[in-house]
Amino acid sequence: MHFTKMHGLGNDYLYVYGEVPENIEELSTKLSERHFGAGSDGMIYISPSDIADFKMRIFNADGSEAKMCGNGIRCVGKYVYDKGYTDKKHLQIETLSGIKHLDLQLIGGQVKTVTVNMGTAVYEKERQLHVDGQEIHLVPVSVGNPHAVIFVDDIQTAPLTTLGPKIEHHHSFPGGVNVEFVQVLSENELRIRVWERGSGVTMACGTGACASTMAAIVKKFCEYGTPVSVHLDGGTLKIQISNDHTVTMTGPAETIYEGETVI
Repeated sequence: MHFTKMHGLGNDYLYVYGEVPENIEELSTKLSERHFGAGSDGMIYISPSDIADFKMRIFNADGSEAKMCGNGIRCVGKYVYDKGYTDKKHLQIETLSGIKHLDLQLIGGQVKTVTVNMGTAVYEKERQLHVDGQEIHLVPVSVGNPHAVIFVDDIQTAPLTTLGPKIEHHHSFPGGVNVEFVQVLSENELRIRVWERGSGVTMACGTGACASTMAAIVKKFCEYGTPVSVHLDGGTLKIQISNDHTVTMTGPAETIYEGETVI
């Protein structure tokens, strides 16, 4: 099997063009392992679509399927253009959370950055959870997949690896949840760290950046219509949310290497 390892701000996946195999849970778990596999946050399969230009399906490092991945979809745009599957610079990509619209920005004939219309962010009222004797305040936000956004004073001391997995599997979120810890730097700048559902600590999460910006607007730290720089462990994304809660994300997409594996 041929695959291409790509990343968006360090959020890395193995990309394959073709139909999803029956043993995908086992395959994604095996190949994603950092020491005995290729090493990644999961696998993304790209195939033709009956309702869009292409279809993407996302499988986490634990084999579970995700509905949407903001960093992953940018790499899908780069993959199909750079490899000659399309010459379009405006693409529609079918995902489990609906059709997403991509605008590709090129340098030297190759895609360097991608702007994605992520659809609508849906938030709920701030919620309190009791975890390990602590009272945690969080804002639930959906950007095609579920997020729990927690604001902290200092991102360096945020309990990412301790509270992250416990909130991910908390009974309040029956299907699991992505967890973002957010420090507000200014009205147009956030610093976040991510515990991703099914993958653990990740360098970046596109939907997490979108969810965090939505939560920051809800808490009146940021404003509608103003671009927000969201700094993640792997780099920075530009997020803008309009008054109707439509989210636009701009960020890079990079190819790491091509690989072959016998499965």
